Parts: sequence; C-alpha cells; structure tokens
Amino acid sequence: MALSSDFVTEPIPISLIAGRYLLFDVNVVTYLRRNHHICGSLIGSIPQSPQQNVFFGLPMQLMPEEAKLLVEKEVAYIVDDKAWHKQTLLTTLQGADKQAYLDSLRSMGLNARKAALHEAKRKTETGLARYAAKKAQELAVAGIKETPESGSPDTSFNDASSVTDDSTSLFEDDSNKSERSSATIKSSSAATASTPFAVTPTTSCPTSSLPQNPSSQPDPPVASSYALFAHLHFRDYYIMPGLRFGCNYNVYPGDPLRFHSHFLATSYDYDQDIPMFDIIGGGRLGTAVKKGFLIGGEDLEAEGTRSGDKVRTFCIEWGGM
Repeated sequence: MALSSDFVTEPIPISLIAGRYLLFDVNVVTYLRRNHHICGSLIGSIPQSPQQNVFFGLPMQLMPEEAKLLVEKEVAYIVDDKAWHKQTLLTTLQGADKQAYLDSLRSMGLNARKAALHEAKRKTETGLARYAAKKAQELAVAGIKETPESGSPDTSFNDASSVTDDSTSLFEDDSNKSERSSATIKSSSAATASTPFAVTPTTSCPTSSLPQNPSSQPDPPVASSYALFAHLHFRDYYIMPGLRFGCNYNVYPGDPLRFHSHFLATSYDYDQDIPMFDIIGGGRLGTAVKKGFLIGGEDLEAEGTRSGDKVRTFCIEWGGM
C-alpha cells in the first residue's frame, strides 16, 4: 500500500523561523526519516494533552547540520518564513483563492464532524446492545418470560375507540406535542451534523505558493563539528543531538526507535591538543553506558571533495570496567 510520504517531491522547503529550521508536514518528516536518515527533534505540543512535556508533536526542529546537509544534497532548500508570509498573505490569498482555501477548511471540519457523530452513534448502539444482552440474561436466570398483554388487539382497539371526544382531543394535543418535540430533536441533530468542527490548519497558505528558488537563501551556518556529522551521515548512521551525554552527537546504527546508540561522538580540530581528562572521562562514560567514545577531526590536507571525506575518527573504550 502506498504511503502518503511516498508522494513527497524534492526539493523540500525548510522554514527558517527565528533562527530555527522547522518542518510542519508529517509526510515530509516521515520521508526524511525513512529515506535520508534525518530524525530531528519534535518541539510541538500534542492537541489531546497540551500541558504535558513527555511526548511532543509537530513542528520538527532540525539541527543546523541536518539542514545544511539536506541543502548540499539538493534534497531541500531554506525559506525565510517571515518574509514569505508577508508577501504571500498580501498577494496569494485573494478572491477565488481565498474562498477556495476557506472551503477546504470547511470541508475538513464537516468530515471531522461526521466522523465524530458516527463514532458516537456506534458507541451508543454498542452500549444498548450490551444492556439488552445483560437484561435478557438476568430475565433468563430469574425464570421470567415476557408474555403478551391480556386481551386481543380487537378488544384493545374497541376500548380505545370508546374514549370521549374531549379525551381524544387531549391525547391528540399530547401527540402533537410529542411530534413537535421529535421534529425539534431531528432538526437540532441535522443542524449539528451540518455544523463543521473548527479546524486549525498547520499551514496558513497553500503549499503551491511556496517559493521555487532553492538558491534564494544562503546555506545554514554550522559549527566546526559539521565535518564529523557529514562523515557519519554518509556512512548511513542516524545522528541525534548529544546533549544527554555531554557530546556533540549520539550515533545510531539504525533508526533510534529500533536501536540504542553505539557511539558518543565529539569533534576536535585535527591538530588540537585533547586534554587527557576528556579522553578518560569520555571513555569511562561511554563504556559505562555500553557505548564507544568516538572522536574525530577534519584533515584539511587530505584528499576529498564532499563534506566529511577528510575526516578521521577514533573510538575509545575503557577496558577496566
């Protein structure tokens, strides 16, 4: 079965907002994770539980290294979100385009309302069926069987026909009241079904209005550790921020949802003097958490054309633990 992320087209726009590189489309997030080993970090709240801070949702924030790597591979391009919104909201959503956008939001709200009503009806029917089954079981246990009321239908009909005119008119009034009440309930239900849910879109403008000039923004500025990041990424590792263990990156052999990290990666300049305390501390920490302490640096005199081709890496483990 085809997935929604299979229809993502490259290059992908990355929104630059207040110095952060963000993705708002779940299909794009899935596509980058599966095809390009880009994990990012979810920083948004979950609609059903907005006050908890254990699980997060969209948008997804990319590290500057991830954004630069995608731009270098021509998989994505950077969009200045502030400037684009000012231009788009004043020019694109006018007249028929604006009405079409509002109609699409109303259609989404109606679909959500119908789905909610269908689910409520299903729950009601399930509850009534359970109650009927429980009641039938209780009657069977008590040995009580339902019997028809005494008297034939003809007798009941004759008795009913002998009611006085005043009583008949009285019952007719009650019947009319009941019919009016039923009609009111039905009309209220119909009005409820035709009222769409309020939908808060994750995008304020159609994606077709995105700028199509990938070179309009400069490459993201990155730290000196980018060479090590690119070196590991080109070897099909998954890379996450390493703040948890005091390193630059946590390096995984596969998707972090399936694997534990194998390395704690820290970047140094190629000719930099590394303090012995850093080597000992990193080696002991890595071994204690069943990982290797990986250090690497870029040799500017080595041969290579891509970012990361000139990097040499070393893995340190503490043998006495």
